[in-house]
Amino acid sequence: MAPAAEPYVVEDCRGAVQLMSDGTVRRSAEPAFHVDLPDDADAAVEWKDVTYDAEHDLNARLYRPRHLGAANDARVPVVAYFHGGGFCIGSGRWPNFHAWCLRLAAELPAVVLSFDYRLAPEHRLPAAQEDGATAMAWVRDSAARDPWLADAADFSRVFVAGDSAGGNITHHMAVRFGKAGLGPQVRLRGHVLLMPAMAGETRTRAELECRPGAFLTAEMSDRYARLILPGGATRDYPVLNPAGPEAPGLEAVAMAPSLVVAAEHDILRDRNEHYARRMREEWGKEVAFVEFAGEQHGFFEVDPWSERADELVRLIRSFVVEHMDSE
Repeated sequence: MAPAAEPYVVEDCRGAVQLMSDGTVRRSAEPAFHVDLPDDADAAVEWKDVTYDAEHDLNARLYRPRHLGAANDARVPVVAYFHGGGFCIGSGRWPNFHAWCLRLAAELPAVVLSFDYRLAPEHRLPAAQEDGATAMAWVRDSAARDPWLADAADFSRVFVAGDSAGGNITHHMAVRFGKAGLGPQVRLRGHVLLMPAMAGETRTRAELECRPGAFLTAEMSDRYARLILPGGATRDYPVLNPAGPEAPGLEAVAMAPSLVVAAEHDILRDRNEHYARRMREEWGKEVAFVEFAGEQHGFFEVDPWSERADELVRLIRSFVVEHMDSE
């Protein structure tokens, strides 16, 4: 009897996760991206890890600025953050995401709650969005009573933010919870979507004109789609294409203001602009759209200490300051 053939790689995402021919999944213990942290990177911020969903073994990394006073007026806004990675890879513990959250906590300043979520292909959409909702419920029910956060976090000023896949999750949290869905003590003031992950059956100009060597290519996006979509779904699946032809209208949903950030040379650029325009013009939402000229997908986490990352931090800080007391 001939020996069974060795399983081979069917899909590979940046070497961090591989789907094998026998249906098994292999994950690397090493992050796909490494960034160097300056020696004083956490001088202004302290952090700790917690489990927010024991059933699914999901963790969060909590950040708070150091040296804040105990008075109520010394407390800072809260940013619930969801990392990127095409819904397939990534963790808030990866060095690039950790560095970015350190910057946000120190420079906004804010208490940052960086949430992991279940990943595909083991857990296809909408598992990530379901975990986002669990994370926000944890913010309401547990984080607001955490003594470690008590003298730093103002839970009446909560923002939800995320990059790439995390930006997609941010959209769905905005829709699910609206302005008041977390109750009277935890107020959602705004949402920040950084190059949010979206797809669609019809190619956009940005996808067709994807530059060789881009950080995110159309081929990579298609690979992620094959790994994350539930059986029978197309790239117009509303969870993945929230402004697409199958997406439900949002006219009746009361939502806090949003900031959508795109990059000129990102294949998602056109979809991000279409999303912002439809949210604003068709569904009547308060949405600001900002494009970073000359940049590509995830530039601020490829190099979290760059001048353009500095510019993005200032943009987010301005949005938070403008909206942290908005009704």
